[in-house]
This record gives sequence, structure tokens and C-alpha cells, in this order.
Amino acid sequence: MNFLSHYYFDRETSPHLLGYHTLGTVLPDLLKNADKTINLHPEKLHHPNPNINDIILGWQKHLAVDRYFHTSQFFITHSSELRVLLTPAVAGSPVKTFFLGHIALELVLDNLLITTEKVSTNDFYEHLFSCNNTVIEEFLNFAGLADTDQFFRFYENFKRSRYLETYAETQQIAYALRRICMRIWNDPFTPEHEGKMNAVLSAYRDELEGSFMTIFDLIEYKLKTKS
Repeated sequence: MNFLSHYYFDRETSPHLLGYHTLGTVLPDLLKNADKTINLHPEKLHHPNPNINDIILGWQKHLAVDRYFHTSQFFITHSSELRVLLTPAVAGSPVKTFFLGHIALELVLDNLLITTEKVSTNDFYEHLFSCNNTVIEEFLNFAGLADTDQFFRFYENFKRSRYLETYAETQQIAYALRRICMRIWNDPFTPEHEGKMNAVLSAYRDELEGSFMTIFDLIEYKLKTKS
């Protein structure tokens, strides 16, 4: 799942109360976005600082949510359908369509959470801004990342740009897909590709609007019952 979909499961937390936990739920993806070579596994660690332990608990929750999501019939069905629909739209592109279907579904879900007002991007960013970078660096060092400069350059820009707010515009999903794919492929899409992807994703988003909450309800149930 993407940033806001992970945040959905902490949506009822008041800003500034559990900011470090919320940060932990999205930190694996933040690190991956900052530097795809970073590979940390702090989920079994324990630290005397309760704020750092909140990050670890959030990280554990991230792993659980992704596990439930990626093994669900919802993910299997809709990522496959999007792959099929997007294949002709990106003909000639080097991007692997199974990857495209996977990421596109996650971005569509974030869009739906915003546009149906299931989450507040403002509350999400307030959680991140409430966290002290000194604590975050201590966590990263504790987890095995000695050089944190690249991460913090990305992280500060991520907070400052409030980029996730653009997901409210469906046409921005194709742009976000291009940015993600550019980490792996050079020039992944032409403007024509993006136009065709926008048409596919907009139509799919509208079809999914009435039923997309089923996956969040399922994961929320599994988190509560630890099933």
C-alpha cells in the first residue's frame, strides 16, 4: 500500500499524539523512495526511548498491512485487471506491466481515500512535522543506517512539498507513476502514454469508488484480530 493507505489505519489518532508511530507506518516507503539500496529490518528491535519504540511499532504495522494487502483477493484481482487495461496504453514502454498494475492500484486507492474524505492529508503531514529529526536519526542509526544525509534531504523535501495532496487530482496518478518508474527505467513513458494511462486510471477509479473500502475493512479486521 502507498503512504495514505497506510495512514488510514492511524487516521483516528489526534495529530501530535502518536506522530512517531504514524511516521513508522510510512518510513519503510520513505526510505525506499529516498534510496532504493537502503535495506533495514528493525522490526524485532527494542529501544529504551519510547519514541523510537513507537517508530518500530509503526514499522511492524506497515509490514502487517502490506502482507494482508498483497495476499488479498482484492489486490490480486484489481492489480491484474489494471495490468491488462494499461498494457495497450503503454505499448512500446520498457516498464513491466505487472509492476505498473501493482503501483497504479495503490495510487488509485490513495486518490480515493482523499477524494471521499476518508483521510486528511493535513493531519498526515502534521504527524510528520511533530517528529523530531534527532529522534528519527537515532532510530535510523540504531537500525543500522550510519549515513542519513540522503534520507533527510528527501524527507525534508517530502514534507515541504506536500506532494501527496496532488493525489486528489486523478490525472496526477499517471504523473506519479512516471516518477516512480523513473527510479528504474529511463524515460519510461511518452506524453501519449501518460494521456492514455490517465484515461484508463480515471475510468477505473470511478468503477472502484463504490467498493474500494472493502479492502480497508478487511485489513482493519485482520489487524484487530491478528489473523
